[in-house]
Amino acid sequence: MRHVDFSPLYRSTVGFDRLFTMLDSLGQPEQAQTYPPYNIERTGDNLYRITMAVAGFDESELSIEAHAHVLTVKGEKAEDEKVEQSEFLYRGIAKRAFERRFQLADHVEVTAASLKNGLLHIDLLRNIPEAMKPRRISIAAEPMGTAPKAIEAHVN
Repeated sequence: MRHVDFSPLYRSTVGFDRLFTMLDSLGQPEQAQTYPPYNIERTGDNLYRITMAVAGFDESELSIEAHAHVLTVKGEKAEDEKVEQSEFLYRGIAKRAFERRFQLADHVEVTAASLKNGLLHIDLLRNIPEAMKPRRISIAAEPMGTAPKAIEAHVN
């Protein structure tokens, strides 16, 4: 795969650093992080939900942090002394710690999080400020029969 060098553009642009950083990261192969599996769904016009399968984790073993357009979900399993004494014949349930990061768009904020039946649900809201929403501007038309307005002046 080809690599595009955006460094010349950094010198001639202001405020697009985040955009170029994201484009750079797209070209690099991501470490094949597949654990835990997750879904991202749109539940409304400006509502989204991330659902992660975190079977075996308790609320106290999970942490969610949103900072600077990045949502980070971490899970650390507490040591269970009873399990360490037993001998596993087959171990198919993952017990490893994880950290999953999601890039959030501008004006997206986390509104709620819940854990039910081994699924962690994180609800997101895209809250666009009124000043940034598109506005409809009406166009006023003059009636056809009126004469154009003119400035009256007396010349001596």
